[in-house]
Amino acid sequence: MAKKGKIKNGNNKAKHSKLMAQKKNKLKKEAELRKAKLKAINARVNDATISEASN
Repeated sequence: MAKKGKIKNGNNKAKHSKLMAQKKNKLKKEAELRKAKLKAINARVNDATISEASN
């Protein structure tokens, strides 16, 4: 027979899942931001080297 009543640890599991999803999203966002910053730096360096080569 199936148990009736509250799910054991249901609230804790839901909170943990929510927090882990927040953590994953935060890490993903930070990685994208880091990648964008590096791309901008590389673009600036490439522009600087191109302008130096043409001088």
